[in-house]
Amino acid sequence: MQLIVITSPERVEREHEICFRLFELGLQTLHLRKPEAGINELRNWLQQLPEQYHSRLMLHTHHALAQEFAVKGLHFREANRAAAATTAKLDLTFSTSFHTLEDIQKPRSYFDYAFLSPIFHSISKKDYPAAFTLDELEETLPKATLPIIALGGIKSDKLPQVQELGFAGAAVLGAIWDQPEPVEAFRNLLNAL
Repeated sequence: MQLIVITSPERVEREHEICFRLFELGLQTLHLRKPEAGINELRNWLQQLPEQYHSRLMLHTHHALAQEFAVKGLHFREANRAAAATTAKLDLTFSTSFHTLEDIQKPRSYFDYAFLSPIFHSISKKDYPAAFTLDELEETLPKATLPIIALGGIKSDKLPQVQELGFAGAAVLGAIWDQPEPVEAFRNLLNAL
């Protein structure tokens, strides 16, 4: 099962060092999500990360930076999902986000995988409860038209359940960045796989 990390939307002290250590531990995909960052701030963020790890990054904003940096791919929010059809894919991976079970059953030829959230009560977004019952997920996930990644409230004790439900992987944000030791938190998640 794939484990994806999403960066904190805010600045995090020692963030590059932490990301570097996560990559060293085996992280294959990091979603760079800094919605308030301008293009130059995001460019600077990318320049501070060793180039060897750029190929593991998915950009959520400022997709034009994919022409400057050899990133893994681009993430398209629901609001800009239609832009994927007009974006030259080249060798990039495309991902998107869904928030309804109906959405995961519709054909989406441009996307390689999608997040579905919130699966459990969110860690990073307070008062953001699970949107689906386990029965609904068990019934609908086999009908998904692309690999679905669980997002929302994912902790190490939830990973076996995520796998049993049939998700292709899990994405974490609060389980890493809201912890006093993010690297150790990632190691615990890996051990739970």
